[in-house]
Amino acid sequence: MHRAPLPRRRFLAASLAAPLAAGLWLPSSLRAATAVLTPRQSEGPFYPVAIPADSDSNLVRVAGRSEPAAGAVVQVFGQVRDDRGRPLAGGAVEIWQCDAFGHYHHPRDRGGRADPNFQGFGRATLDEQGRYAFLTIKPVPYPGRTPHIHFAVSGPGVERLVTQMYLAGHPQNDRDFLYNAIGDPAARDSVTVAFEPAPDLGPGIAAGRFDLVLGRSL
Repeated sequence: MHRAPLPRRRFLAASLAAPLAAGLWLPSSLRAATAVLTPRQSEGPFYPVAIPADSDSNLVRVAGRSEPAAGAVVQVFGQVRDDRGRPLAGGAVEIWQCDAFGHYHHPRDRGGRADPNFQGFGRATLDEQGRYAFLTIKPVPYPGRTPHIHFAVSGPGVERLVTQMYLAGHPQNDRDFLYNAIGDPAARDSVTVAFEPAPDLGPGIAAGRFDLVLGRSL
């Protein structure tokens, strides 16, 4: 497992101001945006009971703790648009996931055993182009589930979306009931993300692009 002692805010400037704005270091396979409406999925039982005091977009560093989270550090980034292709400027995106050992920060999931150095939940405001970026750990499987990260996105003029992001090529995808409940192959592909090395972010760090498309409110 990779531990990366990254400063708490540094990745925001590196990921949004440079790579996302210019798209210079990203492989071409990570630049293409999806036009498929993102499928809805279950929120699951482990959305935080209370939003943690430290809930920024760097999940591998927790305020007041000297050690980084266990796990392989990755960046998840993308753009959120409505079904007309308009960026969801000023919207909010939240993510939550288990730690590197398969535990959530939630009292219903073996409470108190989650990695105290992993934030477990993050929240970001979409910029004027609907972009976001999180520094987190590569999701891992736990009994009954393939690796995934939960997402919730909301903003003016769109219906709130809750979905899950999956790892491309993971062998447990074929047996995951929620992943396979997405019947449309294009929709399933839209929540399946490949990670590739991102040397500009640091040695050993990979990045994956997850674009989301939300339907408009009635």
